[in-house]
Amino acid sequence: MIPVFLQFLWLGCTSFGGPAAHIGYFQRTFVTRLGWLSQGEFAQLLALCQLLPGPASSQLGFAIGRHRAGLGGALAAFVGFTLPSFLLLLLAALGLERLTANLWLDAALHGLKLLALVVVADAVLTMARQFCRDSLSLGIMVATAAALWWQPGLFTQLLMLLAGALICAHQAMASTAPVPPWQGPHWPTLILFALLFLGLPLLASSEPGRLLADFYRAGSLVFGGGHVVLPLLEESAGQTLGASQFLTGYSLAQLVPGPMFTLASYLGALLLPQQALLGSLLATLALFLPGFLLLWALGPCWQSLLARPRLAGAVAGINAAVVGLLLAALYQPIWQSAVLTPRDLALAAIGFYLLRIIKLPVLVLAALLMGSSLLLA
Repeated sequence: MIPVFLQFLWLGCTSFGGPAAHIGYFQRTFVTRLGWLSQGEFAQLLALCQLLPGPASSQLGFAIGRHRAGLGGALAAFVGFTLPSFLLLLLAALGLERLTANLWLDAALHGLKLLALVVVADAVLTMARQFCRDSLSLGIMVATAAALWWQPGLFTQLLMLLAGALICAHQAMASTAPVPPWQGPHWPTLILFALLFLGLPLLASSEPGRLLADFYRAGSLVFGGGHVVLPLLEESAGQTLGASQFLTGYSLAQLVPGPMFTLASYLGALLLPQQALLGSLLATLALFLPGFLLLWALGPCWQSLLARPRLAGAVAGINAAVVGLLLAALYQPIWQSAVLTPRDLALAAIGFYLLRIIKLPVLVLAALLMGSSLLLA
């Protein structure tokens, strides 16, 4: 459990670039470098996380931790990956926003954005070779990326994931192999998810209760994670705090590493100013909890579902579409936020060569890109 915590703590300190970049970091760390799970196992977990509401990259980390060390590993992965951004945004809510105005810090952060670009480009190439081996899966990948470049947004993302699943499910051939017995979900966890969704609004008479209800509802209804959670949070927290404070938190959440859902850490502290730490903890846990409960509940039946040929085909289509999502994210927002000058493109190209060909460790590459950005600032 401790190795799981330490690996995810490091990733929580260095994983800039949002959910797409996090998937790239996870793939390189846990599949390529550590070998904790195979590429196929990684793809199955990723497909499940894409189908569920909640923070997709944090759910993937939770699933990897569970795969490695059970419930303790899942919790260690969540705490390690979330803790750095939780602390940074809590400090920001307590009045330390001025730290983000430091020019040296800005340059170092830009170096880490270039690292995110390199890691995601490497992940796109690796996953495309694994999941897009025929003309159909390649077409789904390209169509998904093109659709998101043309019309970005959650609706397009969900539409392309659904289309990829339906197309490949239709193409899947019936298998004569025996199908294993159906294994149902973990019903107690699924019931707990529903009881909390229905019961927490009954506690809304108190400020902590209302905070729990609002953030749990947002975590239960958001598909796609990351930026998609913002409209749901703005309906509750944005109206209470005002647009200025809400947008400040949104900007800070993009500057720190780790999951963007830790925007809840900032908002929770502001919503309970007399109990900032409590508010930050409650909001963060309430926003993440629904996705983790659903992942835990449906994990046991996922393998038996995949034994059905059509569903296995649907997962293959989802995997191809996910590669397209990563390819689209490589340009927006990662490329657009990282490559501001030709010099940035040169650094990224060199970084990709060092990572892909020379096999330079990510830690060393991070130091080189940050140092280069500082020297050229």
